[in-house]
Amino acid sequence: MRQGRHRRGITGWAVRFCAAVLPLLLLLLGPVARASDGYSLWLGEPAPTPAANRIEAPAGSSSPTIALAMAELRRSLPRVPMPVRLVLADDPALGDEGFGLRIARSGKGQTLLITARRDIGLLYGAFALVRHVRTGGDPGELALTSRPAVPLRMLNHWDNIDGFVERGYAGRSLWDWWTLPDFVDPRYADYARANASVGINAVVLNNVNASAESLTAPYIAKTAALADVFRPYGIRVFLSARLSAPQELGGLPTADPRNPSVAAWWREKADEIYRSIPDFGGFLVKANSEGQPGPRDYGASHADGANMLAAALARHGGTVIWRAFVYADTDPTDRAKQAYAEFQPLDGRFADNVIVQVKNGPIDFQPREPAHPLFGAMPATRLAAEFQITKEYLGFATHLAYLGPLFAETLAAPTGHRPGQTVASTLSAIAGVANIGRDRDWTGSVFNQANWYVFARLAWDPSLAPEAVAREWIVQTFGAEPAVLAAVTPMMMQSREAVVDYTGPLGLAHLFATGHHYGPGPWVDDLARPEWNPVYYHRAGPSGIGFDRTATGSNAIAQYAPAIAARLARPETTPPELLLWFHHLPWDFPMPGGGTLWHELVRRYDRGVATVHAMRRRWASVRGRIDEPRWHKTDSFLAIQAREAAWWRDASLAYWMSLNHLPLPPGSAAPAHDLEWYRQQRFPHAPGNP
Repeated sequence: MRQGRHRRGITGWAVRFCAAVLPLLLLLLGPVARASDGYSLWLGEPAPTPAANRIEAPAGSSSPTIALAMAELRRSLPRVPMPVRLVLADDPALGDEGFGLRIARSGKGQTLLITARRDIGLLYGAFALVRHVRTGGDPGELALTSRPAVPLRMLNHWDNIDGFVERGYAGRSLWDWWTLPDFVDPRYADYARANASVGINAVVLNNVNASAESLTAPYIAKTAALADVFRPYGIRVFLSARLSAPQELGGLPTADPRNPSVAAWWREKADEIYRSIPDFGGFLVKANSEGQPGPRDYGASHADGANMLAAALARHGGTVIWRAFVYADTDPTDRAKQAYAEFQPLDGRFADNVIVQVKNGPIDFQPREPAHPLFGAMPATRLAAEFQITKEYLGFATHLAYLGPLFAETLAAPTGHRPGQTVASTLSAIAGVANIGRDRDWTGSVFNQANWYVFARLAWDPSLAPEAVAREWIVQTFGAEPAVLAAVTPMMMQSREAVVDYTGPLGLAHLFATGHHYGPGPWVDDLARPEWNPVYYHRAGPSGIGFDRTATGSNAIAQYAPAIAARLARPETTPPELLLWFHHLPWDFPMPGGGTLWHELVRRYDRGVATVHAMRRRWASVRGRIDEPRWHKTDSFLAIQAREAAWWRDASLAYWMSLNHLPLPPGSAAPAHDLEWYRQQRFPHAPGNP
C-alpha cells in the first residue's frame, strides 16, 4: 500500500512539473512543427477543416481536369475573402497551358478569377493560386499571367521492369509492373498531382537502357493503366524504345532503320500502342551509346533512325526524342567532343516530330560542366536539354545538394551564336532524370524533393531565380517561420558549390570511383578504354593538371561559337570554375588574387568541407522548429556528408601530392590516411549501380 501511494505521489509531482516547465521549454525551443514523413512533399497536408472558400466552376463546362482543379482549391487553398471562379476564355496570350489570375470587381464585390483557354490551364492556375497564398502572397493584389516557356517538360524515369532503378537512391521503382494493370496504386495519382502542381506534362516510364519487353502487349496494357491515371493531370506517357525490338520481338533478321520491313514493324507497333493509349507521347531512344543498339550498327545515321520512328508516330501526333548522349569509343582524343561531332552535321536532317535531347554538359551530369556546345549550333533542329535530378555524381540521396543553381547556370548560359541567345531560348523540351522511388518521402530525403520541385519550376519559367524558388519550397515544406528561412535558404544555396569544391574544384570532373560513382577515385587508370578512367579527365602529373581542350590539345573549344571559344582559349579569360576543364596548367600557375593553382585547389577543397560543417550548424539551429523525423534524418545525412566530404578532400589531396610532391599551404590539415588506404576502399553494394 505504501508503495502504491509513493507511485501516485511521483506521478502527481511529474504532472505538475511538466505543466509548469513544458511551456517554458517550448517557448525557448520555438514552435514545434507537426511530425511529417515527407510524403506530402511541398503540397502540404490537407487542413483538418478545409477553408470554406466559395469555388465556382466554369459555366457550362465540366471535365475530370476541372474537377481536379476544384478539388485542389477546396483541399489546399487557405481562406480567401472572396469567391474563386474558374473561367475558360479564348485568350491567345495564354496558349494551351497558360493561365491568368486576377481580381474582378463589380457592384456585388470582388471575385478572384482563374482564367485559361484549356482545362489543364485551369488546373495549373489553381495550383499557382494555392502556391501564391501559401507563400504569403496577397490574394487581393493578384494580376498574373503565366504560360510555360518550354512546351514539353518531362521526367525521364530510369526504371527497369524488374523494379530496379538505375542511378536511383530512393528505393524500388514507383511502378509495380507485376500488379499492373489490375491494381492501380493510389500513389500513382499522388505522383501525378505533384507533377501537375509544378507543370510537368510528360513522363517517360522506363529506363533509356531499354528492354524490348516494354513494347509487348502486356506492358502496353500496363502503360495504358498509368496513362489513364495521368491524363486528367495533363501528363502524357512516353516509353523508351530499344532499336533492336524488331529482331527481339518481331523475329526480323535486321533492325536497320532503312529496311522497309523494319519500318513496317514500327508502324504496326505504333498503331498497337495508340489503340490502347490515344494520347501516347512517343518514344525516347538511347542509341549507339554504352552498348545500346542503334543505326550506326548498320552504317546509317542518327537521323535515319530517328526519322524512321518519327514516320511511324507522325499520323498519331507522336514525338521521337533521340538522345545525343553517344558515349562510345569513336573519338579517342576527347570524349567531350563526341556528341557535337556526330549530331551537328545532321542539323536540318531530322523530321519535324523529332527532338534531339542533349545533356546539359558535354560529358555526363558532372557537378559542374560548361554548357553543351550543341545548344545554339543546331538551329534547324528541335532540341531538349537533359538534366539529372537524381544525384549520381552529387552524393546520392545523402548529400544535400540543391541543384537550382546548376540548372539555372546552364539555362542562362549564352550560346554565342545569336545576340542574347541562351540555352533556354533554344529549347523545345526539357527533361530531368527523375530521383523518385518507393521511399515514403519519394526521393530518399526531404531536400531531394527540392530538386524535383526546382527542376519543374525552371522548366516552366527559366528566368526564375534559384534562391526565390528555394524560399518558395521552404515555406511550403517547412513553414514560413523567419528563423527557418534564414537558416535553410543559405544551406541550400551554398550546397551545390560545396559538392563541387570537395569533389572537383576549378573544373576537374569525373574523378569518381568506378561503376557506382560513390566516392573518390582520381587514381583509377586500369580500365579497358581510356575514357573509362578518371586519369583521362585530369591528366595530372609532376608538372601540372587539367585537360587541354584548346588548339594545342583536343581543340574542343572549336565546337563553341567563336566569341566563346576565344574567351576559353586563354586561362586568363576562362572562368576559374572551369579552368582545368579547358586547360592543362602547371601547379604553380598564378591565380587571380594571388597564390598558385595548387594553393587555390587546396583552398577550395577546404572550403567545401567547411561549408558542409556550416550547413550542419545551421540545421542544428532549427531543431524544434522543424518536425523531429525530418530534422533527425537530415541531421544524420549531414553527418554522413561531413564525413564523406572530408574523405573526398583527403583522398584527392593525398593523390595530387603523390604526383606534385608539394607541401600543403600553411594551416591546411594533412590527409587523415596515406594514399594507399584510400585506394583500398571498396563498396560493392553501393545503391543505384547497374
